[in-house]
Amino acid sequence: MADVTLTRRERQRQATLEEIVAAGRDLLREPGGLSLRAVAQQMGITAPALYRYVASYQDLVHLIANDIDIDAASELTAARDRYPDDDPAAQIIAASIAFRRWALTKREEFGLVFANPLTSHDNPEEMRDHQVGLVFHHIFIRLWQKYDFPIPALDEIHPSVVATFDDPFIPAKIEDIPEDARGLLWIFMQSWVALYGTVTLEVFGHCDPRVIESGALFYSMLTKQTEVLGMVHELPRLLPMIEAELSR
Repeated sequence: MADVTLTRRERQRQATLEEIVAAGRDLLREPGGLSLRAVAQQMGITAPALYRYVASYQDLVHLIANDIDIDAASELTAARDRYPDDDPAAQIIAASIAFRRWALTKREEFGLVFANPLTSHDNPEEMRDHQVGLVFHHIFIRLWQKYDFPIPALDEIHPSVVATFDDPFIPAKIEDIPEDARGLLWIFMQSWVALYGTVTLEVFGHCDPRVIESGALFYSMLTKQTEVLGMVHELPRLLPMIEAELSR
C-alpha cells in the first residue's frame, strides 16, 4: 500500500527505486551480472535517467544489498518464530540453519551482501543496522539471559578488541548489554565468525562438495557452539532438531 504521507513525486520516486532493486536482483542471476548499464537496459531507460536515482554503482549495490538483507532477515525470523522466545536454544538452531539454507539457495544474493567489498567496512551505521545480524543478536541476548554462560573479563580480551566495545561496528544493540558484561560482545563476534565462516566455505565451494552435501561441517559447528553458549546439556534435545531442520 502506498504511503499517503508521501507526495506524488515521492511515491513515483519510491516506485522507481523499487523497480531498480527488482531489476538488479534479477540481474544477479544473469551471466553478465549486475551493472548500471544492465539495470537501465532492463528497465527500458537511459543510463543518465538511472543516475537521477542512483549516483554510482556503489549506491546501486547498497540499495540492492539492503533489500536482500531485509528479505533474508524475514526468512530467518520466520524460522526463529516456529519456536517460543523462552526456547532461545531452539531459535538459534532454526535461525542458523535457515541462514545456511538461504545462502546455499541464493548464492549470488549472499555474495552481494556478505562477500562484496562495497558492502563491507565503509559504512559503520549500515553494519550496525544489518537486519540478519540483528536477528541473531536478539536471540543471542536471550541465550545469555537464560543459560548465563561464562563471559570473559575485559583483561582477558585483546585491548584492540576491547577498544571497540563502546562503539562496535557489528549488528548489536549496545544498550541491551550491561556495561559489566561487555565481554559478551567478544563471544558474539566469535560465534558469528563460526557461523558465517562455515556458510561462506560451503557457498563458494571451498571444501569437498560431498561434505557440503552431507551438512556434516555445519552440524559439527553447531554442536560446538552449544558448548560456547552454555547449552551443551541441551544436546539430547537439540540434536534431533538439528537433523530435522537440516533435512527440511
